Amino acid sequence: MGVPEPAGDPRGILHARAAADAFALGRYPPSAELAPFVEYLWSVQWDRTGRPAHVQRILPNPSVHLSFEPALSRVTGLSRRRAAFEYRLTGAGRVIGVRFRPGGARPWLAGPVSALTDREAPVRELAELDAAALSAAVQDAPDAAAAAALVDAALVPLRPAPDPTVDRVAGLVEQVQHDPSIRRAADLAELAGLGVRSLQRLCAEWVGVGPTWLVRCARLHEAAARASGGPVAWAALATELGYADQSHLVRDFARVVGEPPARYARAAAGQPTKPER
Repeated sequence: MGVPEPAGDPRGILHARAAADAFALGRYPPSAELAPFVEYLWSVQWDRTGRPAHVQRILPNPSVHLSFEPALSRVTGLSRRRAAFEYRLTGAGRVIGVRFRPGGARPWLAGPVSALTDREAPVRELAELDAAALSAAVQDAPDAAAAAALVDAALVPLRPAPDPTVDRVAGLVEQVQHDPSIRRAADLAELAGLGVRSLQRLCAEWVGVGPTWLVRCARLHEAAARASGGPVAWAALATELGYADQSHLVRDFARVVGEPPARYARAAAGQPTKPER
């Protein structure tokens, strides 16, 4: 295991300012043996003893996650649900998670990644681990870095052979995330040198969702990040992200995030919210 990045990766964590007061987030590079498959390991630690529960909302992302939580372990596939995930933090605890690279979970599975889409699965569908024992060890570890190292070490002997398709798929997803000119499945298919149907099959097999979902997910992550960073010209941003107009961005944002973007931006900046007209 490498040195953790203490600030973690807050992108996709809604209302990050409030989240920082509610829990500690860490991110840890995988070992060299897992790097072909894993983007990073992450930790969440909290202590709400004597304090109200904290409900945290997380935007969907294009990765399969393996997590070890208090008395629980699971594999979480990609979600096509319109709303962000909600996690309720009570008492005290720690979660160690493994975020696979887009496509990185496929070599671990007996079938396509789409078999995990919109569902949570037992750990055995991905790796033959004593998941209950590893979850307990995560809670007993002296700190989050040590807990992440335990999970990494447990996965290394079970790793499959690397597959070059993972690099190809992860590269395509990275292009979607960083190139706003990719607005449709056809744009990504052209970059990939594939027909749209072939790209759809590749994404379903290796990522778990279609290219249109990847584009939409990336654009909403960008919109939420912009909203958290200060004043936004929403009409200009809608055009930049490939929406037909501002109203389409507002509807999409509100449907997934749970509130209109202007209200979200005010709350993210610590300003009182106002009723939307």
